[in-house]
Amino acid sequence: MVFKTPLAWLQLMQQKGRFIVAVAGMAFIVLLMFIQLGFQDGLYSSATAVHQRLHGDLFLVSAQYKALTSNQSFPRARLYQALGFDNVESVSPMYLEFAKFKNPDTGEKYPIYVIGVEPGKSVIDLPEVEGNIDKLKIPDVILFDRDSRAYFGDISERYNQGNTDQIVEVFPFNDSTGYRVRVGGLFSIGPSFGVDGNLIVSDSTFLRIFASRPSDRIDLGAIQLKSGADPEKVAKNLRQNLSSDVRIFTKAGFNNYEKQYWAARTPIGFILNLMLTMGSIVGVVIVYQILYSNISSQFVAYATLKAIGYENNYLLTVVFQQAIILAILGYLPGFILSLGLYDFAMNTTKLPIMMTFHNALIVLVSTIFMCIVSGIFAINKLRLADPADIF
Repeated sequence: MVFKTPLAWLQLMQQKGRFIVAVAGMAFIVLLMFIQLGFQDGLYSSATAVHQRLHGDLFLVSAQYKALTSNQSFPRARLYQALGFDNVESVSPMYLEFAKFKNPDTGEKYPIYVIGVEPGKSVIDLPEVEGNIDKLKIPDVILFDRDSRAYFGDISERYNQGNTDQIVEVFPFNDSTGYRVRVGGLFSIGPSFGVDGNLIVSDSTFLRIFASRPSDRIDLGAIQLKSGADPEKVAKNLRQNLSSDVRIFTKAGFNNYEKQYWAARTPIGFILNLMLTMGSIVGVVIVYQILYSNISSQFVAYATLKAIGYENNYLLTVVFQQAIILAILGYLPGFILSLGLYDFAMNTTKLPIMMTFHNALIVLVSTIFMCIVSGIFAINKLRLADPADIF
């Protein structure tokens, strides 16, 4: 609604110092929401980074499966039993386990995630992995994740400079004897909240690194279906006929299950959700205080407007206009600042913390909603404005 006199704007600007502080407070709340959403998205994206890059229509895991980084193996025979079902084209077993990677310069050991695949075909949908899949057929050759944390050493830099014969050591946990392997290529997946770096090796190299690991126990099975097959129907058939010691996911279901695990069953997921909720509550309180203070300082003016014939609805609309003005003016600097913080956080943590249209829209709508809710609480005092107060 457009008014002849921009009363909402004039009242906000009457005390410029208070107005600037109010906008700064809103910008801080907006920035806080962006940071929380950015880290939340970074948590989910990094936790499902491997899932998103897997070749397969269905995925077989242990019935005790919690998350990809937890060790829950199941009999390899279950995966090959799936080959006997209609519309199943091929299957690919995967071994997954944490090891310790020795920095070749400092000698320090750090946890790294080792992914063992059959070298005959690429299970991971990355051009660099597919291009180097034949190298994994050579015993004791690994592919190193160039986006791993920096404390693993300058592995990728040396490889890019032509040193293709780097020998590094990988140690199984609880074992002081390392296994020497050669870096045969690079790829990019990146770290997550639970993983600092990644290696891809052949299944035979994996079993040599983890010598005590039974070869007939795998951690994940990728199932490729024939063209035109319905994944949901095939998954239902497998669930009904395979042993109860395994679970079957579609690709979307596999991703969603991992996200739900990190959101609901881990401390970091709980903390991020709690911080987002508390940020919204704090935002409502801050805007309420701003609007209530403004109404109190302009109480006589509102009473005067009532005395000359303006109705409550007009005055209430003025308050809502002020709320929306604060929301928009606070959103803009908060959005700009968050872009810089996202870049800084992504470069520092190597997590996929990026601005998305979805988050930008959610924060904008949430900011406006917070301000409107604050306005609803603040207008109770305005309803009490009495023309008699001016005498």
